[in-house]
Amino acid sequence: MKKLLLASAAVAAMAAAPAMAGSHMKEVKIGIILGFTGPIESLTPHMAAGAELAIEEVNASGLLLGGTKVAPVRADSTCIDAGAAVAAAERLVTAEGIKAIMGADCSGVTGAILQNVALPNGIVMISPSATSPGLSHHNNEDNGLFFRTAPSDARQGEVMAEILLEQGITEVALTYTNNDYGKGLADSFQAAFEARGGKVTISVPHEDGKADYSAEVGALAAAGGQRLVVAGYVDQGGSGIVRAALDTGAFDTFHFPDGMISAKLEENFGSEIDGSTGQHPGTDSPGVARFAELVGDKFDATSPFTPESYDAAALIMLAMQAAGSDDPNVFKTKVMDVANAPGEKIYPGELDKALKIIAEGGDIDYVGASAVELIGPGESAGNYREIVIKDGKITTVRYR
Repeated sequence: MKKLLLASAAVAAMAAAPAMAGSHMKEVKIGIILGFTGPIESLTPHMAAGAELAIEEVNASGLLLGGTKVAPVRADSTCIDAGAAVAAAERLVTAEGIKAIMGADCSGVTGAILQNVALPNGIVMISPSATSPGLSHHNNEDNGLFFRTAPSDARQGEVMAEILLEQGITEVALTYTNNDYGKGLADSFQAAFEARGGKVTISVPHEDGKADYSAEVGALAAAGGQRLVVAGYVDQGGSGIVRAALDTGAFDTFHFPDGMISAKLEENFGSEIDGSTGQHPGTDSPGVARFAELVGDKFDATSPFTPESYDAAALIMLAMQAAGSDDPNVFKTKVMDVANAPGEKIYPGELDKALKIIAEGGDIDYVGASAVELIGPGESAGNYREIVIKDGKITTVRYR
């Protein structure tokens, strides 16, 4: 049945191609909503570039829906201001006529855009980085419109607990940014860590944008722990916490989840945090090397959530091709199909190949840059890169 539907879609697309050639080339717009300002602004330029690279690849092929071109339209989610994020998304829908959103990035604004813009307007969203476990519940009430290529923090909390306990760290102090992402990750980690015999001496929220974190660090230091876990943002309060902890001698090693890991961490602290550890979504699958080769020196292919952004944009366009339509309420049903087996495996740089296979009625299994496998309610099964800070640099320990 799947092949029959694909074949029918392909026939329709080919029949439409001559008409398109004789008129204005059709264009479909995809919104790229990321926090270009705010607490992860050092990550988002690479994420946007990853998504736009996939779009450039598809446009160069000329094979999407009989020659349809894709135009990316950027908007600023701010990462933390739900009102501003919703307003930005609404503008993309009403003024630009987007058919899908590659984004958003942070969990709180992603949930706000989903509920207030995507659902009412029937817009497909694929987030490369919104990881709150709470978004898994949205998947059950989202009319099949929401997906994510980054794994839930329910999984990250387990991985973080495993890493620390394997290193002999059995007691930690914990601080988290006071929002959906921070609270969800902190709760997930604490449950996993304590279930395995670890002890969280204290769990303290922190607000972003403060000039002084001495009160929070004082409470963390008083509770003690072999390491301080900082579930925050590298461009905001997370770095403020680390600086205060170092300056007061409260802690000298830390554990960092995904929101803290970027080149900015090296710039801010260098060898001051040698021996600190962490993890972020990542894989050593064949797609990673191909993605790095494809990117070259255009941007940082290893920056967190950049491979996932390429994959999110690719899945949107491949689902359109599989559905033979850019109508979100039609192509939303094809996202899981193109992401998973059965079918020919597709890696970065092979989007033209994938579009051709689909047009000819074949099946694809999109592996992409992040070893895509969508499970349950349309979210990533999850792979992680474990890191350690050595000589002031983020270095890979292994992949999980």
